[in-house]
Amino acid sequence: MKVNSISQKIYKSLILKKGLEFAADNGTLFVAGTSLFFSTFIRPASTLLTPNVDKENRRLPFVKSVASALVYFLVTLGLSLPLAKGIKKIDERPLKYLKAETVKALGEEGKSLYDSKAYQFATQLFKLGLGFLIAAPKAIATDKLLAPILKFFCKDSESLKQNNDKVESAQLQFAGSKDIIPRSVGKILDKEGMQQFSQVMKNTNFRMHIIALTDILSTAAYTSRVKKNNAFKEEKKGILINNALISTGLCLGLSYPLDKALNKPTQRFIRKFCAANKGDKNLAKYVEGIKLAKPALILGTVYYGLIPVISTFWADRIEKGKNSVNIS
Repeated sequence: MKVNSISQKIYKSLILKKGLEFAADNGTLFVAGTSLFFSTFIRPASTLLTPNVDKENRRLPFVKSVASALVYFLVTLGLSLPLAKGIKKIDERPLKYLKAETVKALGEEGKSLYDSKAYQFATQLFKLGLGFLIAAPKAIATDKLLAPILKFFCKDSESLKQNNDKVESAQLQFAGSKDIIPRSVGKILDKEGMQQFSQVMKNTNFRMHIIALTDILSTAAYTSRVKKNNAFKEEKKGILINNALISTGLCLGLSYPLDKALNKPTQRFIRKFCAANKGDKNLAKYVEGIKLAKPALILGTVYYGLIPVISTFWADRIEKGKNSVNIS
């Protein structure tokens, strides 16, 4: 009886509901926020637990992780808020921004438009797709910040070349009119091809796929930039590149099976959550938040909690192996 009482308090928690609503409205910023949390608090602990790895080779992946997550969060914060606000206007007043034919094509009989899987896919494609679009710029900014952050936290670092004090900076400015975004998104949703694509993809694991594709693109862009980064010694670039490649590969390889294994427990949680909050006008949004939070938390836990120990260890071994071959 006491356990049921605790469960009911969790299901009805205002904090949980606000968090799920935020995840549903702004998936990219939710993912960026979880990445920043995991990289700042979980990643350092995991890296420190890596056995038999040089101190300097533990620092580099940690600094990269913090730099990447910080850039991702700040850039996403500036870009995603107006987009999320614009799409929320469509959620609340679809007929103002969409054609009646679009509402019918993306909707499901007996449900509000927001409850429709096709509409959820179409709008999440914009929200989560934003992370994909900014992956390459994020990688460039991360690369630029690596040396300054390492120099700031680790003044005795042996990874940097001498007399490399040049720091480049860039300013991002965001502007927009209050209805430009929802009307622009609405025009795309009005296209028949977009509606057909949404119907085809609505039952797929698209939330996980989009986040995974974003990670792949980000890693590819990052490793390409590191190769050209003149601030680091050549032998240390290998640590950064190998760590990123191993981390991303292992993360995707482990996260998909884990995501599948958690399908049934997640569905049970959703059923109990819905029963506890029956009649809540935002119930559909909370459920969408759960579906988005699941892959974000899985990828975050695997990438920042489990993988660093493995990737840091093997990146260190690969680089030592290369150096021993060169010496001989």
